[in-house]
Amino acid sequence: MEVGQLLDWIRSHPGQLTKAIKEGTYRPSPVKRASIPKEEPGKFRDLGIPTVIDRLVQQATAQVLDWAYDRDFSDRSFGFRRNMRAHHALRVITAEADQGYRWAVDMDLAKFFDTVNHSRLIRKLSLKIKDGRVISLIHKMLRSGVQIKGEIKPTEIGLMQGGPLSPLLANIYLDELDKELEKRGHRFARYADDLICICKSRRAAERTLASLTRFVQEKMLLKVNREKS
Repeated sequence: MEVGQLLDWIRSHPGQLTKAIKEGTYRPSPVKRASIPKEEPGKFRDLGIPTVIDRLVQQATAQVLDWAYDRDFSDRSFGFRRNMRAHHALRVITAEADQGYRWAVDMDLAKFFDTVNHSRLIRKLSLKIKDGRVISLIHKMLRSGVQIKGEIKPTEIGLMQGGPLSPLLANIYLDELDKELEKRGHRFARYADDLICICKSRRAAERTLASLTRFVQEKMLLKVNREKS
């Protein structure tokens, strides 16, 4: 189905999609794998293209969850948010650099979207979302599988970039990192999975990088790219 055919499909199947979601019989289709080149030569980013109906359901879910979650996100989180841009993060960091915070911890998460732990994400969602049908719906989206050259493969870990819901789920997962940084009193800015934390001395920056690496890997079950950090 093409995007232009969706409205006609909804009109010719009145209430069918809503009923399936409410009753728990809706099953997302596997996403279609597409790879686009990264800035680094020879490297590619894997995307997952949902069907038109699945994209509609993801968008509807994302809009409701965004209303519930965005107000609780850190003011230092700038990626995938309304009225937030990368240049806002730059302004925050440069203003604080002018106050003497001249050493930057630049942390790179290795293949973040591919390594998000589903169980931890579902537990985080369950703290706020009390309707089990919504949790079940998101879990089905996470585990819908991916179609690669006609072959269906399971998705037991990670968030497939390319759908409307993945950016919000990424921010929900990484909000734990933001809250930890705030608790420690750090000056930082995060844009999606890119993090800059600034310090007043090299020693403080090295200590911060070491402690954050432990937190990210041991507590959040993510991997820090040590070559790029």
